[in-house]
Amino acid sequence: MAESNPTHPAGIDREAIREAARNMLDGPVTAGYKGDREAVIKMLNDALATELVCVLRYKRHYYTVSGLQNGPIKAEFLEHATQEQEHADSLAERIVQLNGQPDFNPATLLARSHAEYDASDDVQAMIKANLIAERVAIESYRQMIEQIGDTDPTTRHLLISIMAVEEEHADDMRDLLE
Repeated sequence: MAESNPTHPAGIDREAIREAARNMLDGPVTAGYKGDREAVIKMLNDALATELVCVLRYKRHYYTVSGLQNGPIKAEFLEHATQEQEHADSLAERIVQLNGQPDFNPATLLARSHAEYDASDDVQAMIKANLIAERVAIESYRQMIEQIGDTDPTTRHLLISIMAVEEEHADDMRDLLE
């Protein structure tokens, strides 16, 4: 009896499910995807550029900070660089899932990044630059999450989880300020 009705009593559209099964080459992007795929991919590529610039900035700070008293700060920079790389990897993976191409072009990273690179030699200047970059990333992710809304729950979830880590990073950097 339920077979004659294309919509399952629980609100599941059986025809949409069948359609999803037929278009296998689209990977995870089904006809029910409500996001503007090209706009989401562009946002994600800009976020990818931001994360890669953050990796480079944290790595530079990690390798250039010196002094025994700065050991814990150095360790924090390395931990953040590693986590930013994980964010970049997750963003690149999501871009591919959306049938896009992740943009790792080093020639355009800074232009596409929301955050800036920093080559400070002073430890407090490094911390401030990282705190500013984390705050920029938080606001960027907040705006992306708002723009995506409910149209792409998977991307929204990814961005929320990355933003939570960026908030932890900002808190860590604030705690290191003198």
